[in-house]
Amino acid sequence: MGYSDLQNKTIIKNIAWGGSNLEYVENKKQSRLASLSWKERLGYGAGDAGFNFYWALIGSFLPAFYSDTLGLTASTLAWLLLATKIIDAFTDPIMGAVADRTQTRMGKFRPYLLWGSIPMGISVVLAFTAPDFSYDGKVIWAFVTYTLMMVCYTVLSTPYSSLSGVMTAQVQERNLLISIRFIFAFSASFLIGKFTPDLINYMGSSDPKTGWQLSVGLYAIFATIAFCITFLATKERVTPPPQQASSPKQDLKDLLHNRAWVVLFVLALIIMITITLRQGSAYYYITYFAKRPDLWGWYTGSQLLALGVGCFMTPFLTKYFEKKKILIALMAIVATLSVAFYFVPPQAIELMFLFNILISLALGPKSPLTWSMYADAADYTEWKFGRRATAMTFSAATFSQKLGSAGGTSAMFAILAFFGYQANVAQSSASQDGILLLQTVTPGVFALIAVIVCLFYNLDNKTLKVIQDSQKERGK
Repeated sequence: MGYSDLQNKTIIKNIAWGGSNLEYVENKKQSRLASLSWKERLGYGAGDAGFNFYWALIGSFLPAFYSDTLGLTASTLAWLLLATKIIDAFTDPIMGAVADRTQTRMGKFRPYLLWGSIPMGISVVLAFTAPDFSYDGKVIWAFVTYTLMMVCYTVLSTPYSSLSGVMTAQVQERNLLISIRFIFAFSASFLIGKFTPDLINYMGSSDPKTGWQLSVGLYAIFATIAFCITFLATKERVTPPPQQASSPKQDLKDLLHNRAWVVLFVLALIIMITITLRQGSAYYYITYFAKRPDLWGWYTGSQLLALGVGCFMTPFLTKYFEKKKILIALMAIVATLSVAFYFVPPQAIELMFLFNILISLALGPKSPLTWSMYADAADYTEWKFGRRATAMTFSAATFSQKLGSAGGTSAMFAILAFFGYQANVAQSSASQDGILLLQTVTPGVFALIAVIVCLFYNLDNKTLKVIQDSQKERGK
């Protein structure tokens, strides 16, 4: 569709909107394209700090907990973590449909930050508990508690992510908001990555099982406080057209006909696999390949800190370049550096850290870019189909993120099992080769696939400008 066609369609849609509900148009006049205060931006960002007290644990430490503390084998974990995603395939869209249809005096999405915060904390503590069960009992325990944790995560994260799409419809303002969100996220992740190993030792003394429980319980308290701050600081402004009929089936149909959303779903999945492979294998790489377990906290911490710095660069990049072009360039850099990383010898610790930091810097903008692109996709769905399904759009993002995380972790354990990994012992040369591939070449291959997928994304700045003009007209 050419630019003139888009303009014509905008005019037609403006007439339809302006003539169908003048009260709706008047209500949008002052709020839909609002500029946010720093109180609201920072308050929203605090929520993702809360989430990353959990997500950093899941991505960077849960694999090590399952294999070296709970005592599950790599082959068991390869299928167990992937099997839990069958349930997510249903719960994520269901939560999206429920959140889109929630009507309270506190809004659609904000109430879930209160309702879901305590169950989330309890579920994470249970997931990081290592009971004295038989091996089969431990497998069942891991499956049940991991699934419960992911369901609770969905109940919280889908409304939270959707909130960024309804606080304002200004594209650049939303880019800034989501970038701030991920600066908070990666800052919390750095703290988790750097201090968790020491905190476990401190809390548990000589008992790592107790150390895990108490450390995660402390994180849960901080996360709950962060969710309450977000609830109090934010406001919902963008609402669906008042004449929109409730139809989850139609919402899904609209999404499947939204090319940008389909591409983003696949893209976010692949990039999350890339990140998860690097984060999950960091423990094995630094412990068994480099033989420097004392550096685990520093290595993981520097990885997460570099992700945060890369995230901080995002608003500056989006001022001058298309999001699609930024992602293509960054993922190409990740692919190139990851392959080069393979040739770093185990004794070259400084060089390891350098490659780790550079790759993480390039991956940092991924999260704010893709999440803001999801918000753009929600605007496009409303513009094209006359319907808005913000939570349904973001529930797909949540599912893609969780599927990529579980898929990456499952693939990691499958590779470890294939190369003969055994927990808490010196690794064979074959096992070390597998660990090396997981930290270097394998993420690089997925990064290259992400470059190819990016080429199919079709929401450029020109199209978004037309959509924004349409939104402005609806407010006149």
